[in-house]
Amino acid sequence: MQTRVSTALRQLEATHGIRILYACESGSRAWGFPSPDSDFDVRFIYCHPPAWYLTLDEGRDTLNFPVDDELDLAGWELRKALRLLRASNAALFEWLQSPVRYHEALAFRARLADLQPAAFNRKAGLHHYLGQLRRGLEEDLTGEEVRLKRLFYALRSALAARWIRERPTVPPMEFAPLRELLPAALQPDVAALLARKATADEKTRVAHPAALVEFLQAELAAGQAARDTLPVLRPGNVASELDVLFQALISEAFAGEE
Repeated sequence: MQTRVSTALRQLEATHGIRILYACESGSRAWGFPSPDSDFDVRFIYCHPPAWYLTLDEGRDTLNFPVDDELDLAGWELRKALRLLRASNAALFEWLQSPVRYHEALAFRARLADLQPAAFNRKAGLHHYLGQLRRGLEEDLTGEEVRLKRLFYALRSALAARWIRERPTVPPMEFAPLRELLPAALQPDVAALLARKATADEKTRVAHPAALVEFLQAELAAGQAARDTLPVLRPGNVASELDVLFQALISEAFAGEE
């Protein structure tokens, strides 16, 4: 898959005249609970030549492609990505932590590392993960049986929200450190479900896990209460630093070209 992704990224650069600065895994394979048939969810950040940015109208800022049996490939243009970082976008914070990286140019992650803490907004992050948790509880975890995949999506969101409530830092992308926040009484059940997921397909269903769902409901209520009482924290002023980085990356990515 590494070879297939690398080939696809090179083809995108040639076809669209872009430079890919960063590409990583963003789904369950990066979170730490894949199934054998899990898709490869590849997300990338790219830039155009400098002249592309000098038009009256802004161009398309995403690249999306049909999902095949294995590969889900999508990318954000650099200006869009940096604007989202400035706005404390939770998905982008996750991408930058991914343990599975397919491509990186111009020390992209390192150059963003010092700016991330100043851009992180706890209230925005909490809102994101609570939204995912609420949807999971309302749409996926109501029947006598539930999809194992969706259960872990909701559990990860709940623990990320708890992390934000308890610690003033960006929550980790991977499930293992988040799992440390899980009550001890629930650890054996989660360990058994993790073992089951490692060998099950994406459609596997399990009996309604009453104790885990009760925990998720309690975390949603606690998160909503915390969201209402958290101060409206404004991220640090990173706009000027991001402007400088934006200009430098575009210039460096196409250095030596007209």
